[in-house]
Amino acid sequence: MAYEQRFNLSNLNPDVAVGIKLPLIGPNGNLFDLSYSTEEQVISNLKNLILTRQGERIMEPLFGTKLQDSLFEQNDSLLKESLENSILQAVAFWLPYITITKLNIETVIAVSDNDREEHGATISMLIAINGRASETPITFLVTTDSVESV
Repeated sequence: MAYEQRFNLSNLNPDVAVGIKLPLIGPNGNLFDLSYSTEEQVISNLKNLILTRQGERIMEPLFGTKLQDSLFEQNDSLLKESLENSILQAVAFWLPYITITKLNIETVIAVSDNDREEHGATISMLIAINGRASETPITFLVTTDSVESV
């Protein structure tokens, strides 16, 4: 069961890293790009939760969402509802300090690097951390071959 954790959003020492950002390789090519604000770390925790397939994590089979498993399902209103429920339930259980204030899921057909069409979903959200709204929009493009933060 998840435990309640309170984050102090006012960073007292901006020179001390709070955690590791996702993806693990930063835009400069640095390995283990560090986050220096609580908001950055909360967003990395959220990405980690949403992009982890349920059953993938050892000893925590319920950690994650059914997002990647749903990409091969029929594209209808039930798919969007299922994805939304999976995300909302996972966040409510594992990250109770986050409230998703806006969640938008759009199914897409993306073109891969080798000009192949891939089915996927674009997930956009706004969050609040301990009731304080974050102004950073979070967007994922998830296809059958890859996951990207947009």
